[in-house]
Amino acid sequence: MLDIQTLVGLSKDLSAGLCIGLGAIGAALGEGYTAGFANKAISQRPEKGGDIAKSMLVGQAMAESAAIFALVIAVLLLFMDVSSAHPLKAFALIGAGLSMGFGAFGSAVGGGYPAAEACLGISRQPTVTGELITNMLIGSAVCQTPAIFAMVISLILMFIGFENEPLNPTWAALIAAGLSTGLSSIGSGIGGGMPAGESCAGIARNPESAGQITTAMLVGQAVAQTPCIFGLLVSFILIFKEPSATNSIVPAIALLSAGICMGLGGIGPGIGNGYAAQGAVKWIARRVEASGTLTRIMLVGQAVSQSTAIYAMVVSLVLIFVL
Repeated sequence: MLDIQTLVGLSKDLSAGLCIGLGAIGAALGEGYTAGFANKAISQRPEKGGDIAKSMLVGQAMAESAAIFALVIAVLLLFMDVSSAHPLKAFALIGAGLSMGFGAFGSAVGGGYPAAEACLGISRQPTVTGELITNMLIGSAVCQTPAIFAMVISLILMFIGFENEPLNPTWAALIAAGLSTGLSSIGSGIGGGMPAGESCAGIARNPESAGQITTAMLVGQAVAQTPCIFGLLVSFILIFKEPSATNSIVPAIALLSAGICMGLGGIGPGIGNGYAAQGAVKWIARRVEASGTLTRIMLVGQAVSQSTAIYAMVVSLVLIFVL
């Protein structure tokens, strides 16, 4: 039978591997997507190869920032002192790795969309290279928000003490907290990248409409972030709610289910909101005079898509406070 120190040590090593492993998948996908579009762009306009390559590298660096967050958390996990750790710390560290790993995955993939479209836009409209890079940086920065939320939850789980909490059902709440923010961040990270990519394509198509395109992009991205905000809220509740000690497994499973419910329930709405925003931004570039109507339709469509994340949050709260 493992002693407590060994158990926590194994947990932190496993958590570190999950953290950077999942984060590296997302970063590699986002960066590879960008490089693929950069090659296409250079083939269309070889004389702009230098500018396109610079845009590619800057965009890839933005997409990789989420993986850097994951690397930081993984290194902190590897070198944590667990010589006097409480058994609950093992579950808290697993939750931390899951939160940051899944959170980095979505943000890194989402960051690849604006970077890719900026490269292609430079080949089509080299006179607005500066505007495209600026828009790419803004869009990519917003995509990193879910990864930052995930990192906050990871740090809380890693460095707050749970010595005064009952082992059961707190162990489940700590893992659930990581899953709630981590999984819901996948949808928001990818969904935020979709309108950001389309905005770069739109500016290349119609540079005069850059103001309206950027505005619609930011509004659409803001709504796409809300599922991971719901996930963050549920994570805070799971971490700071003081459960009663019990020998029954039922409360623990209810808390674990709450985190899974909100986490998975946030993926679809985040991506769905991204589709709605992507469509609005695309057509604003083609019919800028209809930008007001298109933005309103985008928000209505996003509100309906968002409802499913609200349903997931309601069920999560019932699992936490009622069952």
